[in-house]
Amino acid sequence: MNIKIPLPASGGLLLSYKCTAACRHCMYACSAKWKADWISEEDLVNILSQLAGKILPSPYGPDNIGLSHGLHFTGGEPFLNFELLCNALEIASGFDIPSVFVETNCFWCTNDETTREKLLTLRGKGLKGIMISVNPFYLEYVPFERTERAVRIGTELFGYNAIVYQVEYYRRFKALGIQDKVSFDKYLQLENRTDFARNTEFFIMGRAPYRLTEELADLYPRYPAGSLVHMPCSPPFLRDWHNHFDNYGNFIPGFCGGITLGDCRELNDLLKNGIDLEEYPVLAYLIQDDMLGLLQFTVDRGYMVNGDGYYSKCHLCVDLRKHLNAVDGFKELKPDGFYSNLA
Repeated sequence: MNIKIPLPASGGLLLSYKCTAACRHCMYACSAKWKADWISEEDLVNILSQLAGKILPSPYGPDNIGLSHGLHFTGGEPFLNFELLCNALEIASGFDIPSVFVETNCFWCTNDETTREKLLTLRGKGLKGIMISVNPFYLEYVPFERTERAVRIGTELFGYNAIVYQVEYYRRFKALGIQDKVSFDKYLQLENRTDFARNTEFFIMGRAPYRLTEELADLYPRYPAGSLVHMPCSPPFLRDWHNHFDNYGNFIPGFCGGITLGDCRELNDLLKNGIDLEEYPVLAYLIQDDMLGLLQFTVDRGYMVNGDGYYSKCHLCVDLRKHLNAVDGFKELKPDGFYSNLA
């Protein structure tokens, strides 16, 4: 059975999984432990040339950006390889890809001069905007005064195309007078714990179920596997918006780190021919929204269901895939480093 993949209308390109942080919530299990394995210029050209004409601009036009519009360069931390980021922007600009922006944790914003110089350079290469990541997980690794600097200078240079994600955390950090790094444990002593769970967007997927259980167990209940298997994926597993493409050539559906729909370096062929589900059993279960089938498939391969339950359907899914990657190495469960860097 062949299934067609929707044309990617927006998304992100991971230049590497290497990062200055190892955030407890990271969807893609990024950290400094990864080999850099930066995407090659050849692969940049291959991928971006095939995304050209498919990526749609922001509703406000190609010179504007939005969280789920256009194309963003990300990681890992893309500013760890500034020269590569510049090259990526030049290539994307050459292919006239609209609404291009970069996502960063701002570790590099050590002073005003450096911050302004780098952003001006990137703007000259075709960058339309910047997304500044702000949350308590980055706060463990990046002094907040660097984030404030990026917001101030980014807004000066890009106006409304400087996006703070999430602005609610930014507001709270400002109100608390935070300047330096703050451990997550200490932050939870400063924060209203109920508000943390209720008022901010937080996906319990990727690394989150393995790194946040102790601190947030009282805020997020667990559910038995049987109560999660019939829940639909939300958003859908296959979709046209906000997919990701990594430095190993993996076409990552949505935010679902550790699984690939195929080689995005051969994107046009992949979109034309679709996926033969008989060759990719894990994909077959997920695409057909058969989590019960995937659960049984994994149990048959030695998986022990967690008697304490799971925080979300995404938690159950990544735990099943983690086991399958370890015992059988299914070729759709890539990259391997995702699974080895979850804890």
